[in-house]
Amino acid sequence: MKLIYRVTKRLSVVLLPILAIWAIVFYYSMADEINDETDDSLEDYATMLIRRTLTGGELPGVNSGSNNTYSIERLPEGNEYTPFIKFEDQSVYIPEKRETEPARTLTMTFRDEEEHTYLLTVSTPTFEREDLMLSVLWHIVALYLILTLTILVVTALIFNYSMRPLYRLLNWLDSYNLGNGVEDLPVCTHITEFKKLTESARSTIERAEKYYERQKQFIGNASHELQTPLAVLGTRIEWMIDNTPLTEEQFAELTKMRQSLHRLTRLNRTLLLISKIENAQFNERHDIDIVELINNEIEIYREIYADKEIKCSTELPARFIASMDESLATTLVTNLIKNAFLHTADGGSISIAIDQGAMTISNSGEEALDATRLFDRFYTSGKSGSTGLGLALVKSIAEFYRFKLEYNFAGGRHHFAVVFKQ
Repeated sequence: MKLIYRVTKRLSVVLLPILAIWAIVFYYSMADEINDETDDSLEDYATMLIRRTLTGGELPGVNSGSNNTYSIERLPEGNEYTPFIKFEDQSVYIPEKRETEPARTLTMTFRDEEEHTYLLTVSTPTFEREDLMLSVLWHIVALYLILTLTILVVTALIFNYSMRPLYRLLNWLDSYNLGNGVEDLPVCTHITEFKKLTESARSTIERAEKYYERQKQFIGNASHELQTPLAVLGTRIEWMIDNTPLTEEQFAELTKMRQSLHRLTRLNRTLLLISKIENAQFNERHDIDIVELINNEIEIYREIYADKEIKCSTELPARFIASMDESLATTLVTNLIKNAFLHTADGGSISIAIDQGAMTISNSGEEALDATRLFDRFYTSGKSGSTGLGLALVKSIAEFYRFKLEYNFAGGRHHFAVVFKQ
């Protein structure tokens, strides 16, 4: 999820309880203000009624045009006079409307000159609380939607403008390839954090380029320094075998030495190749016909392993093009086919197919291999002469080109698949 969407989502979630609390406070504040104004009006009306009662003035009639209703009741004599005034919400029957409505009621006592005590009750219709609550609810919902939409739009605009330096840096990092040098990235921002981030990214990549160049130089030197003595040793062993009178035991030992030296040479070449792949030293890409490579390699390994009488069948299209370095494409196909021929028992079978962007090579076998370690370096299944790097090299090539490499065992067969197109 993009940062802007996450920020907007969190803002929306935070706004909801805030607006809900605000709605409750607003409702009670408005109700209290209405009640306060109504109470003042009731007090004025009650004062007028008391004044007219005490002076013998004419009291308002029932149908005087006012919404106020009142009653004056003379209390029994003998009770101790206790002045009080009370406001409360009640439901009052309105004769004119012939219905009961919510009303604000003032109840109070007063005395005349003759010490008679009276109970005055004055009521006036007030607001419907349910209607007010529903109105407040709808206004809050509308406010929330409008406010949220406004925040989303404003946040998106401001965020997008403020985050341009970060997006520029991310695009620069996405376009960067190790070993191709570092393009200049101007710091076009006044935001301190983005300036530091840009400078840190640039200095980190510059250090990576420096270490990469050192590693390439080391690999080149190691290749030269190791291959030369290995070649010299191989030549001397061949000379001794060809030009020195040897006993049968000495000949057997020299043959073993030559085989070990050949294995060491292959091991050195493979390790150097894996190192170069991981260091992204194969940046050139060409359109390689995988079908042609498969056909060429099958003919070679059929001749090498002719004594095993392995049956090899193929289901291949006319062409299948992959954009790869030619040497890595050859290595990928060669190692998988060689692995199939090497680990197939005499009289077994191999099938190679390409379908829906995937190359599948399967061979007959007795039991499943350890899929968790199969592509690890130096893992072998016990075959003599194996360096344990063939499938590790295949994995490195697949990861370099972001191909999907799969293995499974089903129906008495090992299945290796390389998915070129996903």
